[in-house]
Amino acid sequence: MSDLHVGDIPLVIAIDGPAASGKGTLAKRIAAHYGLPHLDTGLLYRAVALTVIDAGYKLDDHQAAARAAASLIADRLADPRLRERAMGEAASRISSVPAVRSALLAWQQRFAGNAAGAVLDGRDIGTVVCPHARVKLFITAAPEERARRRHLELQRRGETTSVGAILADIVARDARDAQRSTAPLKAAADAVLLDTTDLDPDAAFAAARDVIDRNRPH
Repeated sequence: MSDLHVGDIPLVIAIDGPAASGKGTLAKRIAAHYGLPHLDTGLLYRAVALTVIDAGYKLDDHQAAARAAASLIADRLADPRLRERAMGEAASRISSVPAVRSALLAWQQRFAGNAAGAVLDGRDIGTVVCPHARVKLFITAAPEERARRRHLELQRRGETTSVGAILADIVARDARDAQRSTAPLKAAADAVLLDTTDLDPDAAFAAARDVIDRNRPH
């Protein structure tokens, strides 16, 4: 484990990128290495979507979505159903609701306020949630490679689907996330771009760690 900070300067690491780019796996590993709490912010949106569905409302019911976001508790993030493929699509739809994003923005910023710092991964961490993060990474990969990775992940969970169907979902989600009016998916101007298309997890982690070690307080 590395030293976190000097004095009272927190180490906040913002990791953004599209679906299945590898940012979540990388964020977990970075958090463990530096001894920092980690938040997969996508789970927040999945949890809101699942809350709406469980309550019997439709995903396009913005009032129900706003209520679910405002009352979200951390325990909800442990529900195994959040990892199902359908919840990724549901989360992408719910994330376009401004009231949902506003409520979850406060949730995320409280998490990032940890005294030592934190690692957050999502789609607008470096641009909206933590614009003053000391380290910003934007993780990407070719859509075809992301579809292949997601297919393997779903197979390990026992879910059956085709690479083609997953690729279509990824392309649609990329477009929806990039084109939404509130907090669209994009790299922060000062983010370091890391393309993991041809990198294995160890190589991606080594590249990310090099960026972090060059930018964290000493």
